[in-house]
Amino acid sequence: MEFIKLNNGVEMPMLGFGVYQMNDLAECEKSVEEAIKAGYRLIDTASKYGNEVAVGKGIKNSGVAREKLFITTKLWLQDAGYENTKKAFEISLKNLGLDYLDLYLIHQPFNDVYGSWRAMEELYKKGEIRAIGVSNFRPDRAMDFMLYNEIKPAVNQIETHPFNQQIENNRFLSENGILHQSWSPFGQGVLNVFNNDVLKDIASKYNKSVAQVVLRWLIQRGIVVIPKSVHVERIKENINVFDFKLDDSDMDIIKSIDTGKSTFKNHTEPEVVKWFSEL
Repeated sequence: MEFIKLNNGVEMPMLGFGVYQMNDLAECEKSVEEAIKAGYRLIDTASKYGNEVAVGKGIKNSGVAREKLFITTKLWLQDAGYENTKKAFEISLKNLGLDYLDLYLIHQPFNDVYGSWRAMEELYKKGEIRAIGVSNFRPDRAMDFMLYNEIKPAVNQIETHPFNQQIENNRFLSENGILHQSWSPFGQGVLNVFNNDVLKDIASKYNKSVAQVVLRWLIQRGIVVIPKSVHVERIKENINVFDFKLDDSDMDIIKSIDTGKSTFKNHTEPEVVKWFSEL
């Protein structure tokens, strides 16, 4: 496993295990356990996913010492605000069966994010969270956030995959000392990433799968990534990306398939903001 230092000195694994849309809680629990046994040390969930309890059980079942794990969860927008955030944090901690979090993120850039951040800063200073960050913040929102808060976000988790490479956003985050983390590294299957001819050719060259090439490409860009799978073979395959390196020409070839468009939703559209508020 490779690690990267956050802007507060905390080390974070470059590759972790995501549990978005793992609605079968027994399956989620088992998948987390298998992932940790396979070598994953970063586990990423969110209160909105509804599976924090299952994640906590999987962590416990793995038998791996807590201090060797890096656990992330996220604050949903309906829980925004100073007091609400403190309550939501305690619920997440209880659900996960943990005494502290390694990373706590504001899940969406809406509602009272400033009140939430003040609460998170306090929890961070008390040592109940090792690092605090945001998710789905565009550069303008992230800059505004940095300027008017005491503690700068350590992480911004955003949609990043070969068809939406976030090149400008990546440059902005790098210049400002915020770690870029990818969600949806395979584009949620919308553009059929696993059958893309460009990626298949590169995968064949290295005798790796398309998934492994995508994950290695993100890691070489300095982007932390959290692939999801409920299949043990794929869980093991996805972590097996530290024994090869893409050469510069292949990195450039992958850059050529960027569309710059989301395969999910555009967070800058008013209709999307309203949609999130109604979830």
